[in-house]
Amino acid sequence: MSRVIHRHWAGNPDAPSRRGRAPCDYDAYSPDLLAGRHFTFEGDVAADVADAETAIVRRNAQASALADTEALARLLLRAESVASSRIEGLEIGARRLLRAEAARELGEPTRDVTAAEVLGNIDAMSAAISEIGPGDPISADTLLAFHRRLLENTRQARYAGKLREKQNWIGGSEYNPCSAVFVPPTPELVPRLMEDLCVFCNAESLPAVAQAAIAHAQFETIHPFADGNGRTGRALIQLVLRRRGLATRILPPISLVLATWAKDYVDGLTATRYRGPATGKDAQAGLNLWVGRFAGACQRAVHDATLFEERVQQIQNEWRTPLGSVRANSAADLLIKSIAGAPVMTVGGAAALIGRSYPQTNAAIERLLSAGILTQVTVGRRNRAFEAPEIINAFSDLERQLASPDGDTRTSEPVRPVPPRRPTSTLGLHDKPK
Repeated sequence: MSRVIHRHWAGNPDAPSRRGRAPCDYDAYSPDLLAGRHFTFEGDVAADVADAETAIVRRNAQASALADTEALARLLLRAESVASSRIEGLEIGARRLLRAEAARELGEPTRDVTAAEVLGNIDAMSAAISEIGPGDPISADTLLAFHRRLLENTRQARYAGKLREKQNWIGGSEYNPCSAVFVPPTPELVPRLMEDLCVFCNAESLPAVAQAAIAHAQFETIHPFADGNGRTGRALIQLVLRRRGLATRILPPISLVLATWAKDYVDGLTATRYRGPATGKDAQAGLNLWVGRFAGACQRAVHDATLFEERVQQIQNEWRTPLGSVRANSAADLLIKSIAGAPVMTVGGAAALIGRSYPQTNAAIERLLSAGILTQVTVGRRNRAFEAPEIINAFSDLERQLASPDGDTRTSEPVRPVPPRRPTSTLGLHDKPK
């Protein structure tokens, strides 16, 4: 049974105010274990989960509109990481992030702290999904490795890859838990709860979308790290979907939707923190509320990702007109197919991406420059790079689209910071999700 643990806070002598230094009593919440529990879903929630799974599977099976599916996967992975970071207050535009990534590729240390943190999220996500495929186990070490990569090059590096050993809390004062909105389990309970969470993640008795939803909620309730819990918990969603074989090629940018539905997201997580037995009315209602909302976020993410893929394919087709004849599998042909995954690139990076020599790649880039497909920019100190403005604009329009609660930025304004609307945008992501 879930329980509340009553604890006393001795006070914080380093706090700047009398209230911050004062002692207090607080309640830490310890959730029920997940492994072996029976879950019951209401009819409409079960239907939403089934629809979400069908949408994710279909999107992965049909992810062939782009000549290079990996390019789309890389860009959507980047979108998912950017959105997950944005929920934590790390705001950065696509162009700024992509240029910082290109500068790093050239060996230049970035002075952009926000870019460095978001790039760490992308690196951690890339590594994690490369390690977890269908049927592969998710372990505590998997999550610790993700967390280590996430924080190792940030100001919070001292916490990287380590379960917390102190009490943490959400909301209220940063100096004590007296006025906190939520206090997670006490630190001595964290290892056992994480072990149970991983056992649950490796079971296959539930639909994958429901399993991912419950695993994410439990992770955020445990809050096992001193920092980076939100980003790690949202990465866990993708790992569960990959392990269960739903999202083997394309990651649905679920975090972009959760960032838009911020209040519903938090309320849904809170609803799972019931008091009393897991079979109780409150427990069942909270579970169904959260799982239903999560399934809706999955469907919305797949819908808008599909429209984005169609727009990228349209852009690629339009590029071939000014280029004229392009020989199949030539460096230029491969670049057209791959730019979506690397809209800002150096010659060396592009050569590695398409598997062609530096001279061949450089000649192809010059051809795309002449056709107006690429533009030359400076990254880092004085390094030459090339960007595809139309892809970056499409990426930014995807962010705008997913920031609209109703899926239509013309009638429902974005609810969080996003790139400004482009007057001449032809993205076509204005249809409401079905």
